[in-house]
Amino acid sequence: MPDQYVYRHNEYIKILPAWAQELANKYGSKKTNLYILYGNIRDYLPHQKKEDQFTFTRVQEYISEVLFGNQNIIAYYDRSSGVSFCEPEMEQDYFAAMPRICLNPDVNQDDFVSSDPEKSFPFLEKYFLSRIPKNKREKCRMVLIIDYAETIVPAGDLIRLSDADRYCMVTFNRWATDPKFIRGDISIILLTENLADIASRLVSSPSTVKISVPFPDEKVRESFLKSREAEGKLLLERGLSPEKLASITSGVNLMNLDQLVSESFEQNRPLSLEFMRRKKKEIIENEAAGLLEFMETSFNLSHVSGHDFVKKRFKNATRAIKMGRPDVLPMGYLIAGPVGTGKSFMVSAFAGEIGIPMVKFRNFRTKWQGETESNLEKVLNILKAMAPVAVMIDEADAFLGDRDQDGDSGTSNRVFAQIASFMGNTEYRGKIIWFLITCRPDLIPIDLKRQGRAEEHLALFYPETLADREDLFKTLVRKLNLDIRNFPITDLFKKYKHDYSGADLEAVLVRAKLIAAMEDRVYVKREDMEEAMGDFVPAAYPHEVELQNLVAVLECTSKEMIPREFRDMARTKIINDIQELKALLGER
Repeated sequence: MPDQYVYRHNEYIKILPAWAQELANKYGSKKTNLYILYGNIRDYLPHQKKEDQFTFTRVQEYISEVLFGNQNIIAYYDRSSGVSFCEPEMEQDYFAAMPRICLNPDVNQDDFVSSDPEKSFPFLEKYFLSRIPKNKREKCRMVLIIDYAETIVPAGDLIRLSDADRYCMVTFNRWATDPKFIRGDISIILLTENLADIASRLVSSPSTVKISVPFPDEKVRESFLKSREAEGKLLLERGLSPEKLASITSGVNLMNLDQLVSESFEQNRPLSLEFMRRKKKEIIENEAAGLLEFMETSFNLSHVSGHDFVKKRFKNATRAIKMGRPDVLPMGYLIAGPVGTGKSFMVSAFAGEIGIPMVKFRNFRTKWQGETESNLEKVLNILKAMAPVAVMIDEADAFLGDRDQDGDSGTSNRVFAQIASFMGNTEYRGKIIWFLITCRPDLIPIDLKRQGRAEEHLALFYPETLADREDLFKTLVRKLNLDIRNFPITDLFKKYKHDYSGADLEAVLVRAKLIAAMEDRVYVKREDMEEAMGDFVPAAYPHEVELQNLVAVLECTSKEMIPREFRDMARTKIINDIQELKALLGER
C-alpha cells in the first residue's frame, strides 16, 4: 500500500508501506547491517508527502530521501558507474579523507570510485570505519546501496565464481558479521530483481535480511493515476475513471503505466478500456520474458459437451468469484482423464466464464545453472501482482517434476519445492487458482495433489452412451462453426461403433469439411460425414488409454464423475489393474 499519514498531535505522522516498515524495523534493531531488497525494484515507488500529495521515485532515491532523509553518508555502487554519492558534499568529504586513509601517494584517484570492487571497496571500507564517531553519543549513519548485486555476487557454485566475485562474497559476509560495522551504523543494501540470482551462501546467511518489494497494488496504481490526472496529463475515454483503470491493470508496474499515460497524452489519444486490456497482456508477457502466456478464448462452458458434474463445479466456482467469495474456492484443481477428452478446452472454457485473466505456464527451465530458479521467481512475483488470476499448467506430470529428481545439481528439487510452497500459501486462496492438467495424475507427486494445493480432483472421460456422442457431435459442430445439412447422425454412430473421444470426433468433422471443400462446397452433407467416419481409424494405444482411465478413476473425489463401468469396481481391483498395465507397458 502507499505511504499513509495519520493525524496526531496537530501533525501528520508518516506510516511506511509494509516492505519499507520491515526495513526500518530491522535497521532499528541494530542486530544486522546487510539487506537484500528484491522484486519490483526497477519501478517507481510511491511516497506520500502530505495527506493528499504523492511523489513517485526510484528505489535508490526512496531509500536515500524517504528512509534516511539524505543525512550523513549515503553511497551508491554498480558495475557500470562505480562509486557515487547521494549529495556532492558527501563525495567531497570522501575525497578529502583519502590522503589520511590511503598512505600510498602513487594510487590513482580513479580507484577510489572505480567500478572494479576489488579497487574501490577497500577504500570505502576504510572511509566508513574512519567516520565512526569516537564519542558514542554522536551518530553518523552510513549506507552503501549496491545495485545489480547479481553481477558481483552471482548465484552458482563457489568454484565457478571469478576471483572478483569470490572477493565480493567474502567481503559482504565479513561486513555483515563485523561488530565494528554494526556498532558503527554502517549498512549495506543489495538490490536485485530476483533473489535466486544472488549467491545462495549470502542469501541463506542468518546475517542477511531479505525484503521483497511488491508490485503496486490497486490503491497505489489509483494514487499514481490521480497524480497524473492532477497534472493534467491523464486522458481517459468517457466513462473511464482512474479508479476503474487501476482495477483492470493488476500486474502492471508504475513505469509501464506511466509510459502508456505519457504516450496517450503526447498523441492526444484518450485511453480506452479495450486498449488497456490489450496493452496489459503485452506488458505482462514481456515482463515475464515469454514465460507466461495469456489464455484468450471466445468459448465458455456452454461450448462443452457432457461432463455435467465438472461443469457444475466450475459454474459454482464462477458464481463464488462473482459474489466476491474467494474464501470458498479451492486452492487449485487437478484435471485428469485420458487423451482427447478436452481437458485443456474445459479449462479454457472456464476461463471464458469467470471474468478474470488466465495464464498458461511456459517452459521456464534452462540449461544454465541458477537461471531456472530466477525465471520461476520472476513468474511467481508477476502472478502475485496479477491476482486474482487463474494459472493453467498443461502436462503437469512432466512440467512440474518431482522432489526427488536427480541429475541437474538439485535444480529440479529446488524448483519443485518453490512451486509447492507457493501453491500451498493460503494467503492466495481465491486469488491465484491453479489448474494442473494431466492424463497421468499418478505421476504427479502427492505433495501437489494434497489438500491445500490442488484440492479439487476432477476427471473427464470419453462419452459413454449414444446420446452422449450425439450431444458431443452437436457441440463440436457449433464450436467449429460448421454448416451441416440436416441428417440423422444416430445411424452413422450405430454403423461406425468407435469409442470416439472429443478429439477423435473433431478430427472426423474436420475431414468431412475437407471433403466438402474439395467439391467446392461450404456445407457438409451426410455422404461427407459417412466417408470420413468410414475411413477413420482410432489411434491404436488401447493399453495406454485404459491405464489413463483407471488412474483418473482413482483420483476422482466424487462417484458421479466415474463412468458406470468403473463405478462399482473395488479400489483394490483398480490398483491391481493399474500395476498390471504398468508392467505390460514397461513402467515401474
